Amino acid sequence: MVNTSPSSDCSAKQVLQSVDKVVSLLSDVPVRKGKIRSYALKDALNKALAEDIYSGINVPPSANSAVDGYALRLEDWQAGLSLPVSDRITAGAAPGPLKPGTVARIFTGATIPEGADAVVMQEYTLTTEDSQINIEQAPQRQDNIRPEGQDVAEGDLILNKGQILSPHRLGLLASIGQANVKAYAPLTVAMMSTGDELLEPGQAAAPGQIYNSNRYLLDGLLQSLGFTVLDLGVVPDNADATRSALQSAAQQADVILTTGGASVGEEDHIRAAISDLGQVDLWRVAIKPGKPFMFGNIQGVPVCGLPGNPGAVLITFLMLVKPFLLKQQGFQSCREQGMQLQLGFGLHKPGPRREYLRVMVGDDGRLIRHPNQSSGMLSSASWAQGLAIIPEHQLCKENDVVTYLPFSSLLHLPAV
Repeated sequence: MVNTSPSSDCSAKQVLQSVDKVVSLLSDVPVRKGKIRSYALKDALNKALAEDIYSGINVPPSANSAVDGYALRLEDWQAGLSLPVSDRITAGAAPGPLKPGTVARIFTGATIPEGADAVVMQEYTLTTEDSQINIEQAPQRQDNIRPEGQDVAEGDLILNKGQILSPHRLGLLASIGQANVKAYAPLTVAMMSTGDELLEPGQAAAPGQIYNSNRYLLDGLLQSLGFTVLDLGVVPDNADATRSALQSAAQQADVILTTGGASVGEEDHIRAAISDLGQVDLWRVAIKPGKPFMFGNIQGVPVCGLPGNPGAVLITFLMLVKPFLLKQQGFQSCREQGMQLQLGFGLHKPGPRREYLRVMVGDDGRLIRHPNQSSGMLSSASWAQGLAIIPEHQLCKENDVVTYLPFSSLLHLPAV
């Protein structure tokens, strides 16, 4: 890794790294060799596929009926001619050849008998008094027949390494008869908070104390993405305790996340501790909220130092940490694409940092922003439906089009 951090004596004046540069740096971090395990399909949901999958069979394995109706040979059909029923074919049965001059009663999913080249829906037939079938609509070759291998052909590449094993992909694997699949085991992500002022919910708060919302915010974010969480709790605001906690985390986890202690105050020890134990690769990003974000490693274990304010924790996790973790986990798709929507408000002046505003979509389809965008607030994120990206150094006016990222996708694994 390239160390882009300055010496500690000029830290307060460090040039902010652009969001794009930070994303690029994190994307270039080598992926740690994850553990590959064989999972039963029922246990593989939302894991990252660790191999390309080729089908060993055709799906469907034989031509079958798409409807309930009657299978026939086109050469036997004539307008007004009734044909006798020679067979009744249900799904799962292995029919014999269709007798010339007859039809076979057939049900959805049932195998097409040899000799039949069309299926007529039962709605287009009449049963005569002598139980023969009169076909009222001229059939066409291959009507209502699903051909062998229509869905998957033997030898097809059906899934790629790195794809998410979503429910429909597990169904696809089941359709080719595959009971187990190789996938990457979930990363273990250690998380720790720093701050003597932090208190657990349920306890009585003394003057100067605040409840540790970041602990539950990060735990929820990590669990929603399928990671194994190693919760190291709250670390006291002193250098020795910070170094000890980080060293312990590096021995147990694949990635370390910290909150707080990443700024320039006298009680902010995270950056110095990471430098003592390993290396700081970047610090301070032109992102709003979330400027104090840092990244480094301890004994090769990546460390993401998030700010202390919960609003900034949410934004830096979603925009910087989430794509990094997904790539480390083995997923091939790690970035959100977003959609283009109009602003229902204007901004007074451009800012030097890329801003992620907490917004919702109004009845007119334009974005409405929460009146308080403070980095310390979670209520605005709870009110919002997503984030509007305001590019750095750009003055955005009402009705300008910006990128909108809905929480419905940000808070979950990518769909591709």
